[in-house]
Amino acid sequence: MRFGAGAAAAATVSLLAAVLGGCSNDGGGGGSASATPSATGAAASGTVATASNPLGTILVDGGGRTLYLWEADTSSKSTCNGDCATAWPPLTATAKPVAGKGVQSSLLGTTTRDDGRKEITYNGHPLYRYAGDTSAGDTNGQGSTGFGAAWYVLDATGNKITKAPPSPSSSNNGGY
Repeated sequence: MRFGAGAAAAATVSLLAAVLGGCSNDGGGGGSASATPSATGAAASGTVATASNPLGTILVDGGGRTLYLWEADTSSKSTCNGDCATAWPPLTATAKPVAGKGVQSSLLGTTTRDDGRKEITYNGHPLYRYAGDTSAGDTNGQGSTGFGAAWYVLDATGNKITKAPPSPSSSNNGGY
């Protein structure tokens, strides 16, 4: 009988863990962790890949973090410095950028930032992450107008995607 009680207890713990894990809601806005990075095992700092996301196929770094362009950058020169670069960290590399799956290597390049670091560009756009994106696939910065211009995710051709991220549904509250 002891074995049966132990098995029942293990099943209960497993079920409880599954239920509690499924009920978590981070409350974050702007679409999230359903993105699947196309590149694996690559260094996050120098790799650009694509991922499937509610906004479409978007550019991500090697760690699956969403990449953005800033409309204030009117050429391949990065103009986001200081507090801007703290909120929107540039995607930098110390070597030639790596094209992950879905990325055209001919569109990858670099530009020299004011601080001397090399920032990765795609289709002429300097690439940034958003500090408010805490998980791979988050798109919390999409459409933000912080620091005087709009921020957008990019598609595989290097063009901005301007559609708004999906809003968390008020009826999708984890059953609570």
